[in-house]
Amino acid sequence: MTIKFTTDEIRYIALFESLTGAAVKDCIIDEKRGKVTFLVKKGDMGLAIGRRGSTIAKVRKTLDKGVEVLEHSDDPVEFISNILSPAKLKSIRILQKENGEKIATVKADARNKRIIIGKGGQNIKRAKILAKRHHNISNIIVK
Repeated sequence: MTIKFTTDEIRYIALFESLTGAAVKDCIIDEKRGKVTFLVKKGDMGLAIGRRGSTIAKVRKTLDKGVEVLEHSDDPVEFISNILSPAKLKSIRILQKENGEKIATVKADARNKRIIIGKGGQNIKRAKILAKRHHNISNIIVK
């Protein structure tokens, strides 16, 4: 699936990459919550965060927004685990229906379900967007 970025997303990606040296694969801007989520290439998480969080702090200050960094993975199970972090998951299963639609089922205890869903459902919405864009997973069901 091809991702079309807005001009703001392109500006944020360019700024993030120049400040951190990490390669960005995706960017989601949540204006309502004043937050920007960056999906970085696998292995670039250390570059993005920096020593003791110094790099990510510099990005937050420059953007004047909350910044979240997630790590990409070509493995859909690992990818879902990364985007739902810091929740501790019991299991992740990906099923493909006969029509080709992929659905991920995530099992977690009650405390971690709250982390997965997030305030007002913000975390699960973001996870569904990223899963659809990068692994063509149409839905994430939390059990």
